[in-house]
Amino acid sequence: MERATFIVLFYIKRTKKLKDGTSPIYVRVTVNGQRTEFGMQLSILETAWSKDKGRAIGSSKESKMLNASIETAYLKLHEKRVEMERSGIEVTAQRIKNEYFGINESRRTLLEVFNEHNDRCKSLIGIDFAQGTYERYVACLAHIKRFMTFMYHKNDIPIAEVTQVFIRDFEFYLKTERKCANNTTVKYLKNFKKIIRIALANGWLKVDPFSNIKYHLDEVDMDFLTEQELHVLLNKELKVERLQQVKDVYLFCCFTGLAFVDVKSLVYSDIQKKDGKLWIKKRRQKTKNWCNIPMLEPAIHIMNKYRSHPLCQKNGTVLPVLTNQKMNAYLKEIADVCGIKKNLSTHTARHTFATTVTLANQISIEVVSKMLGHSSINMTKKYARVVDDLINKDMTKIYGKYEHAEV
Repeated sequence: MERATFIVLFYIKRTKKLKDGTSPIYVRVTVNGQRTEFGMQLSILETAWSKDKGRAIGSSKESKMLNASIETAYLKLHEKRVEMERSGIEVTAQRIKNEYFGINESRRTLLEVFNEHNDRCKSLIGIDFAQGTYERYVACLAHIKRFMTFMYHKNDIPIAEVTQVFIRDFEFYLKTERKCANNTTVKYLKNFKKIIRIALANGWLKVDPFSNIKYHLDEVDMDFLTEQELHVLLNKELKVERLQQVKDVYLFCCFTGLAFVDVKSLVYSDIQKKDGKLWIKKRRQKTKNWCNIPMLEPAIHIMNKYRSHPLCQKNGTVLPVLTNQKMNAYLKEIADVCGIKKNLSTHTARHTFATTVTLANQISIEVVSKMLGHSSINMTKKYARVVDDLINKDMTKIYGKYEHAEV
């Protein structure tokens, strides 16, 4: 386990003077940049305190007794830190404070642990977590809060009270009260399961409430544009600027296969020239795998169209991409205007690239997998459904072969 940075500081609160004119002494514990503080139940005149040393000044009996109390507290805090490190327990400022006061960690609450996790997750955005991952945990926490209020009329519970019944009730609540589909529910349960694993690892839970709970994701056929629908969208001029902008970004993804988060962060240094052709060479944020994508003419045209766009120049990006939520909302509007009877979202563009733009034009699945930045072809198979035209092209090879066969 990596050793935590640990700082203990004693100071006086000059703004909270007591009736006798003394100022209360506080201690601040900082671990890995996160801190907590509490009063020492001691006080001293401001003139008798050394700010630099964090101790009382002088050799009087009162000063010596006060400094002895401070030193005892200092040693006890360090002792608690060492005990945690030896036990393999993650050292946090709040946990050291709890240990110092003898607060039973097993009584930690569900929301306390969940909030701690989310705070750490937020600090690691762009390092170990994507923004979308953090937002899903925030959404899961919000569902947990509403569920406890709805089901138990409580704002929080000790994490030790999370049982299989609690989880089953939470699953039922998501599917009935929140109208979540099975796959959405499963994703929230997986988020919740991580919080439970943290509690188990730290000894706040003795039994895993997820141990006998099984869940599965339903197979989902994501919509994609057919060749005809793609041409309709290409040829449709939208008078509303925001819709035209969203349409162009969507089409760019249809012809490059980039996921939303990757097109949003696409910069010109990700685009290289090779053998007279432009290529997108970029690591996917989700998997960290490289995407190597030759740029088709529609994508190049869209890129050049927005080269001088104010938002692109300000952010240094290739395209002016809105939030995923706004994109998906506007895509529903665009589908209605174009007469496309499908539930368009930013992710359907990636499916369109895999199915209509590449596989239907007889690009091998191995090449498609490489362009999509997948770790295996099995992942690509989920995206690329063989369309009727491709089946028909292959079947023409045997049409007529069995015309005169006797049955």
